[in-house]
Amino acid sequence: MPRYALTLEYDGTGFVGWQRQAVGVSVQQVLEAAASHLAGGAPVVSITAGRTDAGVHASGQVASLDLDRDIAGARLRDALNFHMKPHAVAVLRAALAPDGWNPRFSAIGRAYRYRIINRAARPALEAGRAWHVRDRLDVTAMGEAARLLLGLHDFTSFRATACQAKSPVRTLDRLDVGRLGEEVLIEADARSFLHHQVRNIVGTLKLVGEGAWPAARVATALAARDRAAAGPTAPAEGLMLVEVRYPDDLFSR
Repeated sequence: MPRYALTLEYDGTGFVGWQRQAVGVSVQQVLEAAASHLAGGAPVVSITAGRTDAGVHASGQVASLDLDRDIAGARLRDALNFHMKPHAVAVLRAALAPDGWNPRFSAIGRAYRYRIINRAARPALEAGRAWHVRDRLDVTAMGEAARLLLGLHDFTSFRATACQAKSPVRTLDRLDVGRLGEEVLIEADARSFLHHQVRNIVGTLKLVGEGAWPAARVATALAARDRAAAGPTAPAEGLMLVEVRYPDDLFSR
């Protein structure tokens, strides 16, 4: 049975997250319902590179579908997009995947972006797409603190207490903090992330940016290996999965 790789974008507002839940609409549910139309009504199961939480967005999520027939990538993209209307989910690219490919386990890197609207006025156009922080943040201090988290560490202090990962050890390859006008952007790259890791890091960096914590306290929180030692979890709406990387470009094959 052919396996197809998909790159998707979606607005997480109103979704219960990627994964199907007992109550509420999930991105997975919308995608699989659309795929079922291409399989004569039979159920189609998807696999994803990362299970984003409720309210989290994606511009580069990757998933797979197994269908019982051959279909050109562009035609599959357009058919899925037709059947997913009016939900805020779209397939950007679709291609036949190589044998043995899995969107989760074949990935070699993931990139997230967190957006903070840093101004007194609440956002209207960007409501639900960024965290609104009124007081001006010191991005230089936040960047100094972020560098303390780079590399291989036990990130127990920065993962959700309900995280089901077998190990809290991860390698954070990139954690950049910058300002673009009224926006503060935090970019994070790693092979994989723990549950709520990026949002917990952002919540902690915000404490540094507003002057409540010195940058050095972030290293102390990391070393504590205790979730209570770090800062709060930043809101979901500011987070976006922007890229999942693989050894080969599946969509240029």
